[in-house]
Amino acid sequence: MKKILTLAAVLLIAAGTLSAKTPIIGISGYTADGTCEAGMTYINSVRMAGGVPLVIPVTSDKAQIDAILNVIDGLIMTGGEDFDPLKWYGEEPLRTLGEVVPERDDFDVKLIRAAVAKGIPVLGICRGEQLIAVAFGGALWQDIPSQVKGNFVKHRQGPTTGKYGTHTISIEGDSNLASILNTERATVNSFHHQAIKGIPSGLRVVAHSADGIVEAVERSGKIEGFPDGNGWILGVQFHPEIITNAGSKEFLPIFKALVKESSK
Repeated sequence: MKKILTLAAVLLIAAGTLSAKTPIIGISGYTADGTCEAGMTYINSVRMAGGVPLVIPVTSDKAQIDAILNVIDGLIMTGGEDFDPLKWYGEEPLRTLGEVVPERDDFDVKLIRAAVAKGIPVLGICRGEQLIAVAFGGALWQDIPSQVKGNFVKHRQGPTTGKYGTHTISIEGDSNLASILNTERATVNSFHHQAIKGIPSGLRVVAHSADGIVEAVERSGKIEGFPDGNGWILGVQFHPEIITNAGSKEFLPIFKALVKESSK
């Protein structure tokens, strides 16, 4: 019995050590053809950064979301469809609005609000960056080409592969993102026609494209009007996971920063 208790103690210590070194990073899933999934680019990027990826299924069940958040240490909100503008920021939908998936909107908003309330570090990518605004009272440009005067950058990349950056962004020198990437300028890939228009309190815009479109946001203070655990928040409009998965280390520091924050 003594040997069994000793072995159990060793396993518990080992598990605690493993947990401290390898945080579990939740990755928001999406539904497709009767399945719930997340791209391997996100999964592999978390692995390369030293975290353990865990895909979170789409659900509107708050109890299940809370249970999942009790397991993970950090969270990535992934890219995808457009948000319902009428429901989330009170605008009539334009003809140029893309596909909307109400079930995913509901899931993503509940998930990120609950994560922020718990102080769990959050990284939002593309739609995930836009979600950071939408979920906390902000708004989006529904369609950059038809709504934003003076836009000239090609934000919806193609047919060029996502492994290759096609336009530049300028990063605020005093931002967390500039510190993470050790630069105030980067060349990024781009697969969107929507972008953040209104930024909620407690967040700041820290990167722009050459035509002024928001390319990154991060925490600047307390998010007013919502439960806030004061956790780390970063959102990027581009797709660092695609470039990272392709073998470039340029944007791997973004995932390493998430893993580091999730280890605290």
